Amino acid sequence: MIIMDKRERSAIFRSRLDEQMRIAGISRSALARMTGVDRSTIAQLLGSGDPRLPNAHLAAECAQTLAVSTDWLLGLTDRRERAGDVIATIIGMPRAARSSADDQIMEWHREAAGYKIRHVPATLPDVLKTEALLKWEYRRFLGKSPLQAIGAMRDRNNWLREHVSDYEIALSIGELKAFAAGQGYYDGLSADVRREQIEALIEATQSFYPSMRIFLYDARRIFSAPITVFGPLLGAVYVGHFYLSVRSKERVRLLTEHFDGLVREAVVDARDVSKWLKSLNKQTD
Repeated sequence: MIIMDKRERSAIFRSRLDEQMRIAGISRSALARMTGVDRSTIAQLLGSGDPRLPNAHLAAECAQTLAVSTDWLLGLTDRRERAGDVIATIIGMPRAARSSADDQIMEWHREAAGYKIRHVPATLPDVLKTEALLKWEYRRFLGKSPLQAIGAMRDRNNWLREHVSDYEIALSIGELKAFAAGQGYYDGLSADVRREQIEALIEATQSFYPSMRIFLYDARRIFSAPITVFGPLLGAVYVGHFYLSVRSKERVRLLTEHFDGLVREAVVDARDVSKWLKSLNKQTD
């Protein structure tokens, strides 16, 4: 533990208080009024003459007013967020719309522009679904309409074509086989729609590569929940009605390592996916 004398701690407090007041656009008079003290008291805290530290109550009032932690103002930590804000930043639970029209997803994509985005979809990747598949899939769900989902799908396609971010997708090979056969989740989906969708995937793997790469993994060997990792900024796990989102560097790193494990264990590499899909499409009935 590094022990500071009063002069050092006073200098840190004065510097951080002044910095946060400028960021928040709060004057000395306004801070005095909001914390319930005289303007001269704030002037003394910010003065460089006599080392002056506030009492605990005033330090807490300043921190509350400026939306930072008291410990940060006093130089006890380098994290300026308050404890509650830190927890809210580390783990979030935003609501999830049942379609690719989800505004939250697009907001995260924009935030991560320029970073690699890693994605494990719940079914097929929404960004690569055909209009026919979207109409079949989303007509059974409340909320976003198929037309909204189609519009969002087009926006995401434009996102890929503009090469805003590198995009890696890890897709279960069993999911694709079930889709081609019209089994499980895809029971009742016509063969024509399934063939058209696989053709669209083939076209995407050819036209978007290498800015978008699809890897096929065997879920019997390695399991994954639906996740998206937005560079080093954010990881989101799709639960159903909501996402579990994390911003802690350590947790984002763990999700990244999990995804990279799927890539290492892939049974079909990105360079060979197009050829594999062509073979699969011949078996679609």
